[in-house]
Amino acid sequence: MGRENQTWMSEFILLGLSSCWDTQLSLFVLFLVMYLVTVLGNFLIILLIRLDSKLHTPMYFFLSVLSLVDICYTNSTVPQMLVHFLSAWKSIPFHSCVLQLLISLAMGSSEFFLLGAMAYDRYVAVCHPLHYTVIMHGGLCLGLAAGCVGAGFMNSTMQTIIIFRLPLCRNVINHFACEMLAVLRLTCVDISFNKVMVAISGFLVIMLPCFLVLFSYGRIVTAILHIRSAQGRCKAFETCASHLTVVSMCFGTAIFTYLRPTAGSSAEQEKMVALFYAVVTPMLNPLIYSLRNKEVMSALRRLLGKFNKKSELKTF
Repeated sequence: MGRENQTWMSEFILLGLSSCWDTQLSLFVLFLVMYLVTVLGNFLIILLIRLDSKLHTPMYFFLSVLSLVDICYTNSTVPQMLVHFLSAWKSIPFHSCVLQLLISLAMGSSEFFLLGAMAYDRYVAVCHPLHYTVIMHGGLCLGLAAGCVGAGFMNSTMQTIIIFRLPLCRNVINHFACEMLAVLRLTCVDISFNKVMVAISGFLVIMLPCFLVLFSYGRIVTAILHIRSAQGRCKAFETCASHLTVVSMCFGTAIFTYLRPTAGSSAEQEKMVALFYAVVTPMLNPLIYSLRNKEVMSALRRLLGKFNKKSELKTF
């Protein structure tokens, strides 16, 4: 029955954010600007880290991976949403919907694991500064990054297979993308097992990295309080402030979406939270890490200085 329904259901209809044409035009302009800022901002972070040797450290390696994940996550949903703002028929083929859910869920899961790895990196930097380069060597950093992305894809593949093997009674998705909870609402069978799987997945993907972050920052705060000089405490806190801000946004929105009681949630609330996580958070990440980070701003000034020198030489 499930496979027959899936074969017959060749496409899905996405209701999007609004049915008003004027509102859709306004949202198109707004989200187009946000999308460009997201892609350019994250690409600039990757470029700066790649070109500036002073940023070739474990912290900035993880930051470059995080920026790449944010670019992939945004590109999995936002371009289609922008096209649909200007379309009368907001459809998405079945296989494109499967791929979109697979990629977006994988990138979202990978981001949580990466934030946990970055918290461990900050813990080693603050609590074991003399052994930092020995502990956080290149092999470990590469292995952690690969493990984070691999675990994200494992979770995404499992969830996607389970969801799309269910028989679907409707093809109208009350969302701007093929999101996990929105697709589950299309089923015509009991989804108690799927709710259990979502809860287990949420615990493993969201809460375990969150516990790692809390444990790391608990040790970090203890270490900072033992620093005698106010300048030393301030410097130690500055190394963690940007990461802690991003962690609060990402884990907060995810816990609100996937780990709260189902009875207290609605499709419209989930759309707004998913929109914040898909569009706003990836846009703010590079801004937070650049504006609050003196090393990144210094690297940007050095890069601009090189371009200015090259342009001056060309004029002569």
